[in-house]
Amino acid sequence: MTRAVLIEKTETGQSSGLRDIDLPPLGPGEVAVDVAFSTLNYKDALALTGASPVVRRFPMVPGIDFAGVVADSNHDGWSPGDRVILTGWGVGESHWGGLAERAHVSGDWLVPLPDGMSARQAMALGTAGFTAMLCVEALARQGVTPASGGIVVTGATGGVGSVAVSLLAGRGYEVTAVTGRAAEAEYLTSLGATEIIDRVELEGAPRPLNRERWAGGVDAAGGAILANMLSMIRADGAVAACGLAASMDLPASVAPFILRGITLCGINSVTVASAPRRAAWEKLAAEMDMALLERMSSELPLEEVPDAGERFLAGQVRGRIVVPVAPGLA
Repeated sequence: MTRAVLIEKTETGQSSGLRDIDLPPLGPGEVAVDVAFSTLNYKDALALTGASPVVRRFPMVPGIDFAGVVADSNHDGWSPGDRVILTGWGVGESHWGGLAERAHVSGDWLVPLPDGMSARQAMALGTAGFTAMLCVEALARQGVTPASGGIVVTGATGGVGSVAVSLLAGRGYEVTAVTGRAAEAEYLTSLGATEIIDRVELEGAPRPLNRERWAGGVDAAGGAILANMLSMIRADGAVAACGLAASMDLPASVAPFILRGITLCGINSVTVASAPRRAAWEKLAAEMDMALLERMSSELPLEEVPDAGERFLAGQVRGRIVVPVAPGLA
């Protein structure tokens, strides 16, 4: 038996709680991982509350990422004792996830824990940190350098935003942090933001073009916020879009793309291939300021996870929420 958060279908909707469950036997190519740490992500909060149809089948163990130790393996690439990370691949949505003491997953979905990084640090980064690194790398590939100008980051107090601000500042960019929570200004400055603006500045009806303001951006919001950001990007700049917390619509014009030659980079962190996935984690291990990572993360016991979804969606959390499942493992 494995202790896990379980979401179950009910006559009136769904319910979630801590349960003892039986995992199915390992299939070909699968690996059993004893989970040391997981996290609570935006997508997990949607799953727990039923606010969006994230869960593809019931019952479901949520948890879109985890770090732990291989206990058993039917995969040639992994052996008992290996320390591993998993993010994405539909885990916690269509396949039982990481908010459990043990997870059975495809070995192809795992990457090794980088040298010098602890399992807790890996989950303090988690899917959000991995996504943030993909965004930063996308801007770099488009030739957006610190010399090009400043970078704007929306949802800056969230998981992706917090890590993105820190990574960009660490690379020498001037970072403008966008937030609806003015009280978090000191927190964002401590991560490296040089300017903080209220998100209302980007929430109005978008114009085809506005005054050029930034060389690039990282957006987790979508909707009018992304459309306004695009209208303010300098010629030949780029924006990495990775979320839709505000809206999945894009009420934008083609003008920024045609008249300024900017690039909109879509970031899908779920099904990234193994080689770039490993490379991103190695870069995180090398570049992330672990003292800042500690500042932007907090812990939530596994038994409190089922009741935390509403608070997460209400914007009452900041940074990253780490869930210690069996911290003594790694």
